[in-house]
Amino acid sequence: MSSSLVLSLALAGIVMVASAVSLWVVSWVKLHAQGLRLIDMPNERKVHTQPIPRGGGLGIWLGVLSVFSIGTLAVALASYSPSMLPESIPESLRLMVPGLWSKLGSIWLLLAGGSVVAILGLMDDRFGLDWKVRIAVEFAVAAGIVYGLQLQLTAYIDLPWLTPILSVIWIVMLINSFNMLDNMDALSAGVAAIISGMLALMLLTTSEPSQREPQLFVAVMALALLGGLIGFLKHNWPPASIFMGDSGSYFVGYWIAVTTLLSTYSGSSGQAPHAVFAPLCLLAIPIYDTLSVIAIRLREGRSPFQADKKHFSHRLVELGMTKRQAVGTIYLATLTCSLGALLLPRTDWIGAGLVLLIVFAMLGLIALLESLTSKKSSA
Repeated sequence: MSSSLVLSLALAGIVMVASAVSLWVVSWVKLHAQGLRLIDMPNERKVHTQPIPRGGGLGIWLGVLSVFSIGTLAVALASYSPSMLPESIPESLRLMVPGLWSKLGSIWLLLAGGSVVAILGLMDDRFGLDWKVRIAVEFAVAAGIVYGLQLQLTAYIDLPWLTPILSVIWIVMLINSFNMLDNMDALSAGVAAIISGMLALMLLTTSEPSQREPQLFVAVMALALLGGLIGFLKHNWPPASIFMGDSGSYFVGYWIAVTTLLSTYSGSSGQAPHAVFAPLCLLAIPIYDTLSVIAIRLREGRSPFQADKKHFSHRLVELGMTKRQAVGTIYLATLTCSLGALLLPRTDWIGAGLVLLIVFAMLGLIALLESLTSKKSSA
């Protein structure tokens, strides 16, 4: 059996394992949501009209955790008992075992950080925490991960003290971006699934400079999240029978943030430094939603953390779209911007400029369409 076929089957298995675990856990949470007091009650700022269980994000979190638990066990067995490996595994894949073993400590530190934010979100779902407490914990986790693992946002900034700070802000921003995006059935999870899939595809087709091999380790992180999201979406597809809650949106935002920080975008010989803009293309829509909502709330003299129905999806509904049409529109916008990210490592500066112009044009078109909402409401 060829190494490429074995690798493809392994990657597919990662998605399937995470999806199966997530599917089962979400089903369990649905059955016990009343006893766990994880029920989302309708109110004037929400789009659902009847009580819906929440806490489905536990399935996403445990789906990812299960993949790396199984992977850790497999790598440990392969390291201490190489003879236990099936003979069908090619030699090229066997040689990866020492490298994977050396990275297990880092991945479990990342998983520990993700577990903290998932539990933080669960406590918020259950008890309702003050936003200052949530932000403080998010910054503490982000700082611990960035400085503990020396994660660096690739930005070619010749200020060593600034890059870690930007990395911390990046993680906290994405945690809250996906939390804010979680305001309609299948919206935040679907957008995250598109981003995770496209990020994995880019990593598998872009070599790591030091080894000139696909970025398998980070791609597995993205695929594990994709699997967890697929399992959850089975229950969250309109009409949703459960919401991910803050436990899910916090973990999803955190995991995508650290995955983008660990990724390399410039190609095997660093010939495309402009590819560092790939995360901005992938995440253009969640970032747009976050910044536009914050701007609206500040303009109206309200706290940026005060929940409302001013999100991108809500504004599309005000234009006359149905909720499903609004979600579908955001999916297409996310996919369009993400396709640009795939091109960046493969083009020159001129091509990169055109890709970024396409992304900005997409956001400009969205803003133009949304301007009709304010005219409509003022008429």
